[in-house]
Amino acid sequence: MAETTLMGAPLSVGAGMSPVRNPYTGEIIGSVCLTPADAVADVLRRAREGRETARGLSRAARAAVLDGAARLVEERAESFARLIVAEAGKTLAQARKETGRAVNTLRLSAAEARRNAGEVVPFDAYEGSEHRTGWFSREPLGVIVAVTPYNDPLNLVAHKLGPAVAGGNAVVLKPSLLTPLSALRLVDTLVEAGLPEEVVTVVNGGADLGAALVAAPDVRMVSFTGGFRTGEAIARSAGLKKLAMDLGGNAPVLVLADADVDAAVDACVSGAFWAAGQNCVGTQRVLVERAVYEEFRDAFVARARQLRAGDPLDPRTDVGPMIGEDAAVAAEATVAAALADGARLLCGHRREGGVYAPTVLEGVPGSAAVWRDEVFAPVVVLQPVDSFEEAIERANEIDFSLHAGVFTSSLDKAMAAARLLDAGGVMVNDSSDYRFDAMPFGGSKYGSMGREGVRFAYEEMTQPKVVCLNGAGR
Repeated sequence: MAETTLMGAPLSVGAGMSPVRNPYTGEIIGSVCLTPADAVADVLRRAREGRETARGLSRAARAAVLDGAARLVEERAESFARLIVAEAGKTLAQARKETGRAVNTLRLSAAEARRNAGEVVPFDAYEGSEHRTGWFSREPLGVIVAVTPYNDPLNLVAHKLGPAVAGGNAVVLKPSLLTPLSALRLVDTLVEAGLPEEVVTVVNGGADLGAALVAAPDVRMVSFTGGFRTGEAIARSAGLKKLAMDLGGNAPVLVLADADVDAAVDACVSGAFWAAGQNCVGTQRVLVERAVYEEFRDAFVARARQLRAGDPLDPRTDVGPMIGEDAAVAAEATVAAALADGARLLCGHRREGGVYAPTVLEGVPGSAAVWRDEVFAPVVVLQPVDSFEEAIERANEIDFSLHAGVFTSSLDKAMAAARLLDAGGVMVNDSSDYRFDAMPFGGSKYGSMGREGVRFAYEEMTQPKVVCLNGAGR
């Protein structure tokens, strides 16, 4: 496991170390040892040892570790939450919610280890196989490389490790260098709960390390959450191994003329600005039927202006900093480009260091990056449409999509939207950012490959083995 120093007095960082900074204050709160790319052979040697150890753990043992880790995280929830605030900049309320979700993810993983062992195959239901009986089991893939982002530094790691451990795999975990401390603490907690240390190996490094791991023949699967360009690079270099990728989105929400406008405003404000907009299912484009557009726009802007941005430890804060000042500067530049192209600013577009005020635009041209790409910032676009059909067409303009939302009082329109929207999930009378950790999670078109959600990730991380007995019991 990579060594780390955690929060305490201000730190200095030596050679071979990567600092972890508080996104709000800029202070160094910890550091991690960097793993050089030429150390991959040693990393994989340990992972192979972990593979044999993990394969030998009974389902009861795997489940006990995961349940035990869930209990420890729950007992230490406030400490985990404050670590998330310190390294990721989420508000304390948001970090507490993420910690609770991680507990649930680990418990769901424990249940999967006990439940999803395979099925009986009815061989004798087929002519010519009347005297055969058998089953299939779910077996581990072996060594899995898991690469996680900064925006949910605890729960997204739990979504990789929980199903992998439940399935009897070894994992090489490469967390974001911006937020590695929550991941390291979770791995330590799993070990404390009884997981043999060699089952999960944590490495910290840049693109060269990731590329060496992804290309290694010993790795049987790469589970990646992150950007589209990195996902493309992984797909080009991975070779013959399984890939599961969550590559982000640009979520549309439709507000139809028969919707409960107040409920839509409340949900879309939360969906757009939760975690400072650094949310792959965050609401980015709101398409509103013209009959209720002005009512929705005025209420939405009024609510956005009321949001308090700043210190994530202040209980009055609604929107904390972005992951760093560079990210906030990039968001500011993207909005400035849209304004130069003719978009109209309704509120926001103010930056203080890494804090970017909740920003609302209208009249954004379809060629603008803020419409076309994932902004991953507290920025939302409002767009009037003249019909349900136009709303669907505009929503589907983007080539990648995780979630979409629709607000309507019509069951027929809700069902039509669920059928017609190109997305991995359609939330009815909810914003795009709703997610329950047991549901399948992934995108459509170019936005994703495979599915997360504990059961579905577990099945991605295991493989069926068929056993067929001929003539048994005759």
